[in-house]
Parts: sequence; C-alpha cells; structure tokens
Amino acid sequence: MTKAEFVSLVASKSKLTKKDSEAALDAILKSIQETVKKGESVTFVGFGTFSLTQRAARTAKVPSTGKEIKVPAKKAVKFKVGKNFKDLVAGVKKK
Repeated sequence: MTKAEFVSLVASKSKLTKKDSEAALDAILKSIQETVKKGESVTFVGFGTFSLTQRAARTAKVPSTGKEIKVPAKKAVKFKVGKNFKDLVAGVKKK
C-alpha cells in the first residue's frame, strides 16, 4: 500500500478530507521520528513500540571473498509489535 492509498483509507474511515488526513499522518510520522531520534520510545498500546537501539561494532565476512571487514557501531530503529496487532495478524480470536 502506498502513502496515497493509505491516506485515502484513513480519510474514508475518519470522515476527514484527504488533505487533513495526509497532514495528520505527516505530523504523526514526524513526531515519532523526532521522539525516537531523542532516544525516547513511542508506544501505542496494542499496536507496538518504536525505540532506538545501539548496535555494537563487529567484524563480518564478505561471503563472496571471505575477506573480513569491520562494521562500525551504529544506532538503529527497532519496532516491537504489540500483542493485539500480533494476534490479529495471526488470526487468534479474542475470548
């Protein structure tokens, strides 16, 4: 699904215009990015959590040559799926 298709879906479900839906989506995504960049997590209960993680430096091998290279440490974004979302995708029925 593209962003435009998603905006149309949100607009139809929320009774907002496509313009308002796109503005809201852009604000939400930018807010998540800014918050995670600061090192804080963003949690939507039942949906999931966006957080920042630090990956340690390591040595890796290039499969085609067998040569070892050094991979530097870096920050990465992590998303942990919430239970309700996971159960919905898995087809688990609520009791």
